[in-house]
Amino acid sequence: MAVKTRQIKLGPLAIGGGAPIAVQSMCNTDTRDTTATLEQISRLAEVGCEIVRCAVPDMAAAENLGSLVKDCPMPLVADIHFDYLLALTAVEQGVAGLRLNPGNIGERWKIAEVVKACAERQVPIRIGVNGGSLEKELLEKYGHPSAEAMVESALGHIRILEELNYQEIKVSLKASNIQRTVEAYRLLAGQVDYPLHIGITEAGTTWSGTIKSAVGLGTLLYGGLGDTLRVSLTGDPVEEVRVGFEILKSLSLRQRGPIFISCPTCGRCQVNLIQVAEEVERRLHDLPVPLTIAVMGCVVNGPGEAKEADLGIAGGKGQGLLFRNGEVVRKVPEAQLADALVEEAQALAAERRQENA
Repeated sequence: MAVKTRQIKLGPLAIGGGAPIAVQSMCNTDTRDTTATLEQISRLAEVGCEIVRCAVPDMAAAENLGSLVKDCPMPLVADIHFDYLLALTAVEQGVAGLRLNPGNIGERWKIAEVVKACAERQVPIRIGVNGGSLEKELLEKYGHPSAEAMVESALGHIRILEELNYQEIKVSLKASNIQRTVEAYRLLAGQVDYPLHIGITEAGTTWSGTIKSAVGLGTLLYGGLGDTLRVSLTGDPVEEVRVGFEILKSLSLRQRGPIFISCPTCGRCQVNLIQVAEEVERRLHDLPVPLTIAVMGCVVNGPGEAKEADLGIAGGKGQGLLFRNGEVVRKVPEAQLADALVEEAQALAAERRQENA
């Protein structure tokens, strides 16, 4: 059961309070390069990204945010560290949100200036605590970046904003260690009701980072924690979004695109199922309509799984049965299995779109 949080708005997008869990990513382009950044944002939008974040390392980057916001198809968040002037400029440029830790941008009056600007334009602030950049005094107190240290850091930043009467806040507590991250989110969730942005930071490359993120985020989500998420991968940000939606789909929390079911194969399989399954997934993974597609290899579990799916194949000797909505459509030779399933999926998706139009 989801832990109930208060709701904030990131532009038109509702975060928390029972709203769908939003999938986000971060551009790895130079924010000062409008063309490259917008091209990447467009690719992220194509796979369903709902929030995009851009690094703001200097004033030139801050001043270019307006040219990005103008053509950005989703809420854009500015990632700010240390310099309150960058935050003020980002807000002036029309960003939908800030990622900013108020405790690290200096004197209270500077924080108050940022809060005032955010309040005037209804710009939420994400407090982003990272295990790799905790305050020196907390590291001295706890000896290492423990879950307790991360939570104390977050509560300190939250307190600053609350003292300035600002509660348009979401919070993240990220570490590269799964257990520490999960423990930190659980500890904080018992003390505040702000929306939680979840992630395993510095998770790794696309392969290892996907596994690590699935374990960590899956644990949090299954426990009802998380209002937005980012899968942090050393790779193409587009893959972060795809993985994020797959994690949510696996827990029936969101559905975008097909759910693929395929058997691990065994000695009973008499078709090249691995090749068929990989080709079907490659050709259909961006299909926008949520369909369940089963690619099965033998007569033991194949017919049952294929019948339960929207579409499916159950392999035989050099051929397979094609199922649609639980009924056998036809028998298909092995060489045509992938094409037949893809064509049937595209036709069914078109029908579903027509029904919902």
